[in-house]
Amino acid sequence: MLNRRVNAQLAALLRANPVVALLGPRQVGKTTLARMVGDAMTRTSLYLDLERPSDRAKLADPELLLGRQGRKLTILDEVQRMPELFPVLRSLVDDRVRAGEKAGHFLVLGSASRDLLQQSSESLAGRIAYLQLAPFTLDEVDRPRRRTDLERLWLRGGFPGSYLAHDDATSLSWREQFVQTYLTRDLPQLGLHLPSAQLGRLWAMLAHGQGDQLNAARLAAGLGVSGNTIRRYLDVLTDLFMVRQLLPWSGNSRKRLVKTPKVYVRDSGLVHQLAGIVDLDMLLGHPLCGPSWEGFVIENLLAQMPSTWRASYYRTSAQAEIDLVLEGPRKQVLAIEIKRSLSPTLSKGYHFGFADIGATRGVVVTPEGDRFAMAKNIEAVPLRSFLVDLADLFA
Repeated sequence: MLNRRVNAQLAALLRANPVVALLGPRQVGKTTLARMVGDAMTRTSLYLDLERPSDRAKLADPELLLGRQGRKLTILDEVQRMPELFPVLRSLVDDRVRAGEKAGHFLVLGSASRDLLQQSSESLAGRIAYLQLAPFTLDEVDRPRRRTDLERLWLRGGFPGSYLAHDDATSLSWREQFVQTYLTRDLPQLGLHLPSAQLGRLWAMLAHGQGDQLNAARLAAGLGVSGNTIRRYLDVLTDLFMVRQLLPWSGNSRKRLVKTPKVYVRDSGLVHQLAGIVDLDMLLGHPLCGPSWEGFVIENLLAQMPSTWRASYYRTSAQAEIDLVLEGPRKQVLAIEIKRSLSPTLSKGYHFGFADIGATRGVVVTPEGDRFAMAKNIEAVPLRSFLVDLADLFA
């Protein structure tokens, strides 16, 4: 079960660029997607997993091995394990481009954005394109007339091992093992030697405060560390695609705007596991129900957003707020409010914010039901329908 949209994007990037980097968290399906794309190509491909000692040994002389592949697509999985490969890739790419082979040479997969982006941008500037693979979103798993897909995805999250589990208990067990393995094995393998117990507690604190504005001092007091340490840990979780820091809107305004990001654990299933929420009934009665739904919707929307758009949130010191602001290259400004209710209402603060940011359209995202007008240029739209709207808008 892989998104045809992402599959098509990856294939198109390989046809247009010498190197493509497919980024995303561990266990999200990068390897499966890369192998599918490689198998679908008319020419053969070579796959190397750089976490496998035997494959790393094959690259003792990378220029020799990779230089012999001719027109093959070479797939390098977990490439951040061998950043010394990037200068070699640059040299090989330049040789092939001079020989008339301008695209589709290397597909590199990475789970850590900071190291991968730094190394590749320095060595492969002008030769590489990037694509991020997120956990499953609603447009991938949804089937007509089946509400359960939305609720199942919200409860379990989008990691394939969790979403596709036989039942909720098995899904929860998968997520428990995922968090434990990430902290004790995956982080050290990525070269991040951080105290796993402290990082795990921070992760849980962020889940309990899903969508809150960052308060580094409060988090630091809870863990007995400094504010700078909290920010460093938070940046690590952000760079590993576990956490999203949604920046505040910073356009021209006469109002006093907040300046700190809102922090979300990106996968709703991990939010629920970290907060001890085991099933849908418990979730619907939990204080985290609204914040969890908000984060879930934001991830579904931003998974479709192209790089030419910008996402933020709006809040003033007087608490006027808009959950999500999307700004496009043609001066489109969408003011998005996210509600769990089927009969939502809007606060005065939303209307003040709508005018302040110069919004061209307002949308209140609901779980289901009909779409209907709420005010001039503002309508309530079920999540499924709004994802279709965005696909057309972003195309």
